[in-house]
Amino acid sequence: MHQVLTGLDRLGQDGWKRLKGYRLGLLSNQASLDRSFTPAREVIARLLPGQLKALFGPQHGYGGEDQDNMMETAHGFDKTLGIPVFSLYADKREPSDAMLENLDVLIIDLQDVGTRVYTFASTMFHCLKAAARNKKTVLILDRPNPLGGEILEGPLLKPGFFSFVGPCGVPMRHGLTMGELARVFDHVYRLHCDLEIIPMSGWKRTMFWRDTALPWLMPSPNMPQPETAYVYPGQVIWEGTNLSEGRGTCRPFEIFGAPYLHTNEIADGLGKEALTGCRLQEYSFRPTFHKWEGQLCHGFHIHITDLPSFRPFSLSMTLLSAVIRTHGETFRWKEPPYEYEYDRKPIELILGDGSLPQEVEKGKPASQLEDQWATEIKVFSKWRTPHLLYS
Repeated sequence: MHQVLTGLDRLGQDGWKRLKGYRLGLLSNQASLDRSFTPAREVIARLLPGQLKALFGPQHGYGGEDQDNMMETAHGFDKTLGIPVFSLYADKREPSDAMLENLDVLIIDLQDVGTRVYTFASTMFHCLKAAARNKKTVLILDRPNPLGGEILEGPLLKPGFFSFVGPCGVPMRHGLTMGELARVFDHVYRLHCDLEIIPMSGWKRTMFWRDTALPWLMPSPNMPQPETAYVYPGQVIWEGTNLSEGRGTCRPFEIFGAPYLHTNEIADGLGKEALTGCRLQEYSFRPTFHKWEGQLCHGFHIHITDLPSFRPFSLSMTLLSAVIRTHGETFRWKEPPYEYEYDRKPIELILGDGSLPQEVEKGKPASQLEDQWATEIKVFSKWRTPHLLYS
């Protein structure tokens, strides 16, 4: 097994020397730790004393304390370092000019989960825009994509559906690291940002999280295990429905359901191909918060049996079709708002396509939908090549 060193690990070795004399800001959260579990702010403050001038936190807060969807975090103050902590999930989601005024370099160290709708990529994108506008340098400390860098899934985000859960036309499972995404954003939007990246060492595109030998550090409150990230590219679609995606349980996204589900009917309607690499366990649960709080839900727990062959987006779209077919009278799409979008349905923003929910409702098989995406995926896979950092 290869030893993987993150961008933060490499910064701690000798990468920090390039930052001597600069005024620094740091966008990070509770998962921004090095191999010895030292937080990024402590690594930087120790190596470059007095140079950190501001901290920034993404959605869920600098300490990962807040829940999902417009649960805003207030600005704060780090008493140990004596510097402000700016929330980038508050009244605004882009750093203001005033926040960047006293900085030369904004360092970004966030653990992404490899799915388009995870908002850390959008926060990074807004930081790149603000930094380019203010002529500041951005330094990305890269981290692994838990889903690896080879397998791509789902439709590309369509023009007109860009949002905080979709800043760029990439597939749902995009196979890019944060450093690579930053290069894509800079290119697509012609930001001309002064962008630098400290890449990982030892990481290969074939690696899932389990292959990195790195400890899993929860990047957000409902991402407790690597297995959560493995199912998330598909299971996130339940956020756009009246099914519980498992928030309020110990295994969010792996567990999902609703009080009205007839699990045996749904399971009987699934083909073997949809269940490649996994098993579905019929499972009942009572969410302690969020959708169906305190009510008995019937659903499933996804168990991954062969990770390389498992296709979470295909599985969840097949399950969605089965739920609509079985419970058309009770199933509902969730209504706005969703991540600061007040007009479009959440499912349209999540899938990045306004027609796709209608096609599913009309009974178009998931296999036919996948055929539609196959060409898009091939084109994207070739297009992204110049922006890749790892073989």
